[in-house]
Amino acid sequence: MYGTVETIPYLCKRCYSCIRECPAIAIRVEHGQAVVMAERCISCGHCVTVCSQNAKTTKSDVNYVLNEVLPHGNVVALMAPSFPASFTEDYNKVPAALKELGFDKVCEAAFGADMVSPQYLKEIEKNGKKTIISSACPAVYNYIEMYFSELVPNLAKIVSPMIAMGRYIKDTFGKDTKVVFIGPCIAKKSEYKDEEVDGAIDAVLTFAEVKDMFSLKNIELANLKEINFDPPQGLMGKSFPLAGGLIKTADIPDDILEKEVIVVEGRAEVEEILNELVEGKINAKFIDILFCQGCIKGPAIDSNLNYYSRREKVINYINEKIKASDKQVWKSNLYNSRNVDLSRRFTDRNMRTETPTEEKIKEILAETNKFTRQDELNCRSCGYTTCREYAIAVAKGLAENDMCLPYLIDKLEKAYAELQDTQEQLQSAEKLASIGQLAAGVAHEINNPLGTILLYTSLLKKEVQKNTAGSQSIEDLDLITEETNRCKNIVSNLLNFARQGKLKLSEFDISDLINSILKMVRVKPEFKGISITTECEADDTTITGDSDQLKQVFLNVINNACEALEESEVKKINIKISKEVTDFIIEIKDSGAGIPKENMGKLFTPFFTTKKMGKGTGLGLAIAYGIIKMHKGDIRALSDVGQGTTFRIKLPVNIN
Repeated sequence: MYGTVETIPYLCKRCYSCIRECPAIAIRVEHGQAVVMAERCISCGHCVTVCSQNAKTTKSDVNYVLNEVLPHGNVVALMAPSFPASFTEDYNKVPAALKELGFDKVCEAAFGADMVSPQYLKEIEKNGKKTIISSACPAVYNYIEMYFSELVPNLAKIVSPMIAMGRYIKDTFGKDTKVVFIGPCIAKKSEYKDEEVDGAIDAVLTFAEVKDMFSLKNIELANLKEINFDPPQGLMGKSFPLAGGLIKTADIPDDILEKEVIVVEGRAEVEEILNELVEGKINAKFIDILFCQGCIKGPAIDSNLNYYSRREKVINYINEKIKASDKQVWKSNLYNSRNVDLSRRFTDRNMRTETPTEEKIKEILAETNKFTRQDELNCRSCGYTTCREYAIAVAKGLAENDMCLPYLIDKLEKAYAELQDTQEQLQSAEKLASIGQLAAGVAHEINNPLGTILLYTSLLKKEVQKNTAGSQSIEDLDLITEETNRCKNIVSNLLNFARQGKLKLSEFDISDLINSILKMVRVKPEFKGISITTECEADDTTITGDSDQLKQVFLNVINNACEALEESEVKKINIKISKEVTDFIIEIKDSGAGIPKENMGKLFTPFFTTKKMGKGTGLGLAIAYGIIKMHKGDIRALSDVGQGTTFRIKLPVNIN
């Protein structure tokens, strides 16, 4: 099929305005680009007018007209009656400019409107009670043929004024006469290619394209004289570009229609009236439909004037010319056109596709995090009216998941969070590498002398013990041994923290692991008086992991919780195990004094501790953090001063 509108890929910026405005859903998004599907496009041109980036372009006949049609000779320009709304200052000089461009004759398409208008009255009288729909607007009949095919029989089997005039010119001046239509309508570019009317028109130009041609050939309207259009000239057909112009031109009396006539203009109104016709809610005898607000609002009108100023320009032109018209000559020309074939057929070109199943729609909505009606924001950022319509478009291959703005924002936030987590892990890895080098050196340089100190301290202690009066010396030697062992423990913890070893994975019960730790904790004299309770909300607490290393994590966190209760009146610890989809959540909550906000960000930093001198190295939570991360889990602390602290540990059921 002839594609009238196309997308310029590098200009398309994913605003989806064209999708929002396309009544035919004829735009498919491919890799973020809004591509017009020629087979579904009705050529209304709305996507062209709403594209702020000028990423939509129409097929142009400019080069064809300049290089092939005009050199051929015997060429007639056919000007649409809305031209005063575009050539606002010098519209009476347009015929002269077109002849300067190379056209032999310049005629009004308005005479074609005068030709077809009486046919509508005959069509209405012939069809009795059946609602007749005007067929002058190609965007309208394209829309009906493709998306309201049950209304095809209601279309008046009458050609548009453009085709009527094209046939008249070829019948009058010869079949080899070339006819070029000039107007504000993009849909005309598809109409003249229609097989039903083939041969009537040889090319279609928009007002904007003609202005470009004038500029290319250095033709200035201001420097030209005013001349009239070549005969045959139109009369009331000049009102055709205005809403209701067909009714006025056809001079359809109210008593025949019994006021059962409807004039419809504008995309939304057209869609509404056609739906009501399909549903049998409309009983009017005749409906005059224009896809735009009259042709003076056509997508290629190329005018800075507003709607009302354009309308005024056309009305002024009509009044000027009708007063100067010779109606007898007009009637004679109209009579001479009586043998021109003004009929055409319309076909069912149904492009409606089957609506996907409800299950498929829900599946697609879920892919963009829409699980309930409340999740469907219907924000229209994707170009579709509702989230459901968008999901249907995705199912039909017309849209992509990444068109949903709220989904993209959620996705971006998640990616940002993952990036932050990756950065934290990278920083932790850098610390591990640095401390690993330090620990290796410390272990090598300190462990041997520490071992020597312990050895000689032990020997001295044996010698002193022989002298019963050396009790003070024995205490001093015990203190040396204790502090030396503490130094060895610090070195050992450094090595553990920096360890990059593999996990020894096995399957075990995490609830049993925690209970075994609690047995050891409860018998410690220093933790006497602490109430430790456990809750388990998971039916099965089997997990895959390194049991030894996880035991070290929980032992460290539980010991910290017990030590945090040292000065608390209420000494309670609660351990809760629950399951969320594929993760276990272990929460260890104490009733201690809590952690000040300024310390929360330092909890997992190596060597940070708030414990008294000699009670901690500041490596316990850092080691725990590393072990949990190796298990692809997460450990966080939540705390309010005076309300206690909760450590929340998340571990995957299976890290493989």
